Amino acid sequence: MADAAVAHLRAADPVLAGMLDDVADDVPAWEPTGDAYGAIIRAIVSQQLSVGAARAIHSRLLARFDGREPTPEQVLADDPEGLKSVGLSRAKVVSLRSLATCLDEGTLRLDALAELDDDALVAELTQVKGIGEWTAQVLLITELERPDVLVAGDLVIRRAVERGWALPALPTRDELYALAEPWRPYRSTACALLWRWMRTAPTA
Repeated sequence: MADAAVAHLRAADPVLAGMLDDVADDVPAWEPTGDAYGAIIRAIVSQQLSVGAARAIHSRLLARFDGREPTPEQVLADDPEGLKSVGLSRAKVVSLRSLATCLDEGTLRLDALAELDDDALVAELTQVKGIGEWTAQVLLITELERPDVLVAGDLVIRRAVERGWALPALPTRDELYALAEPWRPYRSTACALLWRWMRTAPTA
C-alpha cells in the first residue's frame, strides 16, 4: 500500500510531489505493536513531552510494576501520589485512572476497536479523560494502520502546510480539510510525509 499511497499523493498534489522529492520518497511507516492498551498508556505518558523525557517516565512507570504495563486493576489500586512519583503529572494520573475505569467497567473495549470506523473509534477513545482527538487519531494511524486519517489539529502538520503552500498564516481545520481532500484515501500517508518533511527539509 505504501507505493500506491506515494504514487497517488504525487499525482494528486504538486506540493506533496515536491515534498516527496525533498525526502526521496522516504515516508515513515509505523509497525503496530499489537498492544493497543500499552500504546494508549504510552500516548498518555508522552503528551506534551520530548521523546527522551517520555521514555524516562514510561521506564519508571514500568519499573514500578515489575517491568510491565500496569493492568487497569493495578492502576486503580495504586496510590495516585505513588503514580505521580514516577514523573507523571496529576492530569496524566487522572487520565490513566480514567482509562483503567473505562476498561474495568466495560465502557471501553479494546478488543472491539478494530470493528469501528474512524469517527466511532475516536469517539470511543475520547471518553477517556485526557485523550483528545489528536491522541486518538495518532493511535489510528500508528497502531491500527488506518489509511485515511487527517490529524488536522497537529501543529507540525499545520506548520508544514503553511510553509509548503506559502500560506499567510496557519491553516484552520476547515482549510486543511479542504486542501487535503485530493489526498484521499491516503491522508495518513500524507500526514507521515508532512511530519518527515518538517524534520528533514532544508529551511531555505
